[in-house]
Amino acid sequence: MDLIIHTTFLPADDPDSSLAFYRDALDFEVRNDVGKGTMRWITVGPKSQPQTSIVLSPPTADPGLTDDERRTIAEMMAKGSYATIVLAAADVNAAFEQVQAAGADVVQEPTDQPWGVRDCAFRDPAGNMVRINQIS
Repeated sequence: MDLIIHTTFLPADDPDSSLAFYRDALDFEVRNDVGKGTMRWITVGPKSQPQTSIVLSPPTADPGLTDDERRTIAEMMAKGSYATIVLAAADVNAAFEQVQAAGADVVQEPTDQPWGVRDCAFRDPAGNMVRINQIS
């Protein structure tokens, strides 16, 4: 079996801010933008990987969610503990500089981790953790 990651979803409660982060700070291309206001689904992805996409989606759009579940999601997003994505770059220091210069919320500067990975971390406008690992 030869599987790839095709699409993943991240919550985005402010579509315009999330779009600006992924398009401008991470230099992702916009592949689709549907809906209006806070009920908007924006698909972005790395320009060099047209087969891989991230859908920035309304976090509580599922009509099956209860009011308690919606409240829990909002609380977790506010704490930054609801969703994470791990990206990778050949030069994590250069990636950090670019994302930081775009005004992103820095969580961790590039650091050599005890488990052997060099990485950095940011929060996107929705509070999602965005980690960038160094790859060779």
